[in-house]
Amino acid sequence: MSFLATIRSSRWFDNPLIRQCSALVTQDLSATYSRDIHKWLLVAPLIGVASGLVITGIALLILSGIWAAILPLFLAHHGAIIPVTLFGFLLTGLIMQFLTRDPDRHSTEEIIRSYHDHQGDIDMHSFWYKLMAAVTTVGFGGSAALEGPSIYGGGAIGSWLWTKLKRLGLELEPRDRRIMLVSGAAAGMAAVFRAPLTGIIFALEMPYKDDLAHEALLPSLIAAVVSYAVLVAFMGTAPLFAFGGTAPFSDSDLLWSALLALICGFVAMNFANGFRRTRNFFVNLRLPHTAKLLIGGLLTGICGLAYVTLYPGKLIPLGPNYEAVDMILNHPRGSVELVAFAMVKLLATLFSLGCGGVSAMFVPLFLSGGAIGKAFAQLVVNSPHGDLFAAVGMASFIAAGYKTPLAAVVFVAETSGSHSYIIPTLIGAAVAYAVSGEASVSGDQHLHQAARISELSEIKVADVMQRQVVGVQSSSTLRAFADSVAADHRYTIFPVFEGARTLGTVPVWALSKVPVERWEETRVGDIADHQVSRVTPDTDLNEALRLLTRENAPEILLVTSAAASPDGSLQGIVTKTDILRSLSPRRS
Repeated sequence: MSFLATIRSSRWFDNPLIRQCSALVTQDLSATYSRDIHKWLLVAPLIGVASGLVITGIALLILSGIWAAILPLFLAHHGAIIPVTLFGFLLTGLIMQFLTRDPDRHSTEEIIRSYHDHQGDIDMHSFWYKLMAAVTTVGFGGSAALEGPSIYGGGAIGSWLWTKLKRLGLELEPRDRRIMLVSGAAAGMAAVFRAPLTGIIFALEMPYKDDLAHEALLPSLIAAVVSYAVLVAFMGTAPLFAFGGTAPFSDSDLLWSALLALICGFVAMNFANGFRRTRNFFVNLRLPHTAKLLIGGLLTGICGLAYVTLYPGKLIPLGPNYEAVDMILNHPRGSVELVAFAMVKLLATLFSLGCGGVSAMFVPLFLSGGAIGKAFAQLVVNSPHGDLFAAVGMASFIAAGYKTPLAAVVFVAETSGSHSYIIPTLIGAAVAYAVSGEASVSGDQHLHQAARISELSEIKVADVMQRQVVGVQSSSTLRAFADSVAADHRYTIFPVFEGARTLGTVPVWALSKVPVERWEETRVGDIADHQVSRVTPDTDLNEALRLLTRENAPEILLVTSAAASPDGSLQGIVTKTDILRSLSPRRS
């Protein structure tokens, strides 16, 4: 008999007081771990370790490998800038065009879109190819940095681990996939900048312009700390960027900081709007993706060549540009040169990423804000505290461009190793965030607004339904359905047609009910659900929501010209997600 069994069988354990205490302890433990905290104690470290190893490899490959060799070449031979940059963008274009399913989906934007639209599901088919494309974009001179592949890499790993752990029997809910996606993004950001708190806050702020993804706080915290520990084991714990001084600031410095933030917020707003327009232009441009990248690479190279021609030296607005932070902060430079660097850096970033280059622009915004801030200190304030205003400019640009004010302040403090300027940078981030309005470099961030159910009665199904419907004919075999419709479209359920008549619906999981060897002879109509709910386009959303949330509710409602008749023509479909989207802020 085991020791525990002996104790339980003893008279001492049968004591009423002991039993009462045991029940209280059990009750307290159940309440303490009611949110499945123990689950995240297992899952989050796995995300952190996997993300940390991948991001460390990318950082070493770019910073200690490719860029370490190319930067001296650019500085010694200016004529090499354009051909080398073109070569890197050519490689990026070929990888994205021929090895990925959607060359316009990558980096931070793919993570945000997956969080909002795909329940955290990332297509892993292109994972390594997209990381390779990020390496060729950044390593060969694109004006971007490592946060793009880091956020994407970590987020994709979190999403992938959800699938693997669920197959191994771990109890994970569908909503956990989004949580693991954000946790992976936090781990990637924490590792690449050696800033775990920044990684946590940025990942939580990233999906929304005005809110946080609160549900991912605990696993993001664990994953970010673990990922950071993995990277610093290889690359050390020294701050990424070193500020020269930490002199105290005065009341007037806070007023000047607010004015600087006003300027940075205005510039960042115009840059964000310009970047979104440029990105849309290139996405809609009817050219091969590789050709788009070559155009962007050429324009990026011209920006770099123009700057080093006007201002010869070691400062160049291309590549990951970590070395540029020290040159701007700790070396004397004229105000005109600093402003020129900021403008050329923003322009090069516009071309590098607007054309489809694979990465993100956290560091370009950071650098541009720092350069403008230091120029402001020299030209307007005539202050010796250049570091203070550089820090305010950095935080202001990030807050305005990415809509992440908290992450902006924490990032400056963590990566510089100094917390002296938290108050001025907080003021700067707040002002710039307010001035820039809803402008954001991310087209997929959402405004998060509490749903007001009373609004649903004022909205009709016709206002929110999906009109472009993908369906399947009832006469199709299960093999044809699985290989074509279900494989090509990432939906969980499809309408079933018999000619032009809507017969019912078929969920993808219904395929598992039929042995694979019978798929060739079984028709979709044989497994279709004929008990479907139909509504008309003028049905209000209160009624639609009631139908979708009742016991044994369907996943979709079929919108037909006549709700009670199966012969009514299909107008569209509506889901709970469509209804929730109708409650998001609408613009006139």
